[in-house]
Amino acid sequence: MPELPEVEVVRMGLIELVVGQNILGLKSVNSPKSLIGSASDIKQFVVGSKIINVRRRGKLLIIDLSSEYCLVVHLKMTGQLVYRSHDEQTSFGAGHPTNSLVGKLPDASTRATISLEDGTLFFNDQRKFGWIRLLHRDQLDDIGLYRTMGPEPLDGLGKEIFSKRLSRKANSRIKPAILDQSVIAGVGNIYADESLWMSQIHPATRVKNISEDVRALLLSSIIESMRTSIAHGGSTDRNYVNAEGKRGSYMTFAKVFRREGKDCLRCGDEIIKIKLAGRGTHLCSTCQKEVQDS
Repeated sequence: MPELPEVEVVRMGLIELVVGQNILGLKSVNSPKSLIGSASDIKQFVVGSKIINVRRRGKLLIIDLSSEYCLVVHLKMTGQLVYRSHDEQTSFGAGHPTNSLVGKLPDASTRATISLEDGTLFFNDQRKFGWIRLLHRDQLDDIGLYRTMGPEPLDGLGKEIFSKRLSRKANSRIKPAILDQSVIAGVGNIYADESLWMSQIHPATRVKNISEDVRALLLSSIIESMRTSIAHGGSTDRNYVNAEGKRGSYMTFAKVFRREGKDCLRCGDEIIKIKLAGRGTHLCSTCQKEVQDS
């Protein structure tokens, strides 16, 4: 599943190419469950409307329409958004890197198409876990993930609020706590490992044993790692590419994620990989000492 920076890279690409275009049609292809919205609502609120903005909430993309409705997109694990202009002079793909990014569309993975004044936006999804949902912009809370999501780390989240939200998980290990989308939005496995290494916190340390100062350092580390990733086109060199079809390059800058067996860039000892709450977890056991219960 893409993390916040990957979805933000997709958003930045879409906003340059589709905002201002009128929608001529929206239909599902081979997968009715991938497009959530009645035919009558699509005809009334989507067809003929103009795309006025593309925004993001956590890992969700929200395409705002002039009808006051919006198309909410969740790429999940294998989703893609691919834009092709009518003359095929402008093309980009964002999402899981298969041949669908550059091949003839629609293809077997295409689940929905959005026909625009100048081109088509294809929603492809091999595993059919992703979806597009039509909602009035005032009904976004109908999506459980949207309703329960914590604050955005890149929108000026204060250290006091972050610490208070962490305290709700006082007995939890810190890594599962920051992966909880109700605590903070958009943090996934990569940025959890990176930010915990940057702030020298052992991933298994319980929240209650982490001081206010260290919590503040953790928040700044989350923000720094995400901003670095966005600047380099996203992180996932295996599953996600940016809006120009280029793979993200953040993994070349990663300090700990997927570096097991290599030297820690801070102390020189070996990076290890453990399982924590069912997730592969990378750390330096020398730099990141677990704080035990007193």
